[in-house]
Amino acid sequence: MNNGPLDVVGIGNAIVDVLSHAGDEFLVRESLVKGSMALIDSARAETLYDSMGPAIEVSGGSAANTIAGLASFGGKGGFVGRVRDDQLGAVFSHDLRAMGVEFDVAPASEGPPTGRCLILVTPDAQRTLNTFLGAGADLGPNDVDESLIARAQITYLEGYLWDPPAAKEAFRKASKVAHAAGRKIAFSLSDSFCVDRWRQEFVHLAEHEIDVLFANEDEIKSLYQVDSFDEALQHVRGHCEIAALTRSEKGSVIVAGDEVHIIDTEPTDAVIDTTGAGDLYAAGFLYGLCRDHDLQTCGRLGSIAASEVISHMGARPESSLAQLSQERLGETA
Repeated sequence: MNNGPLDVVGIGNAIVDVLSHAGDEFLVRESLVKGSMALIDSARAETLYDSMGPAIEVSGGSAANTIAGLASFGGKGGFVGRVRDDQLGAVFSHDLRAMGVEFDVAPASEGPPTGRCLILVTPDAQRTLNTFLGAGADLGPNDVDESLIARAQITYLEGYLWDPPAAKEAFRKASKVAHAAGRKIAFSLSDSFCVDRWRQEFVHLAEHEIDVLFANEDEIKSLYQVDSFDEALQHVRGHCEIAALTRSEKGSVIVAGDEVHIIDTEPTDAVIDTTGAGDLYAAGFLYGLCRDHDLQTCGRLGSIAASEVISHMGARPESSLAQLSQERLGETA
């Protein structure tokens, strides 16, 4: 029985990523919007899988990737999400638990199979996601263990959860429990198309419920419907306690009240696959926050994690992030 303190609990879609290389012409042929995330049904998942090239399967899911990254830093994490009692569900559960993450939601014995995300990586390292939520879409308030949320310094939620209605209720329950326990809520906007679907509600969340907001440049501009990053930054500045905004090769900007920190990217030998870059940035940032590091250091930790994950296929670290941060930051990590 686990009952010790946790750094971060993530709530999100439990998904296994199926990654394959593809040319731009494949995206055009399949009517896919490069760089986007589309929700698909099981029939579309099967036909798209059949037309993809050779693929590798690795556990994924946005919030789950973040918690895996946190564990690689040496942090204590938990995860809430739903899988089916099938092969992919077993793979997903094993991968998280093997990293020391608490994952105790019982697998479903009936209903849709474990979710999967078919990811096409083009030669420019852009990734186009096609997600069949499967069992993950059935996540609901009953899956949220109040004592688990209360034990974590921060509960981290992904914007993708806003699509299924029951998952949205799970999110609201977790938010209420966390704040009642004096804990913080962190939220990722996840995808600019997701922002388009839920803009009004996301703006309300940023103003009233979220303590730490993660977004990339496109997402934050979409949220406030502005053309420039600077305009978006001014909007978000007064909304939540901390906003960590990533800008791909331009690094990231962290805003907290009157504080603004500009963080450079970390060097990497090659950009192979940008899947999970934002998830891992959040992992490093949240790890630093839980260790009471200053915001500049939190941003550096985020950049270190992001640079590691874009250097290979897949959205989870292959090298120890604790070791990497030690090498690059010394004792502060």
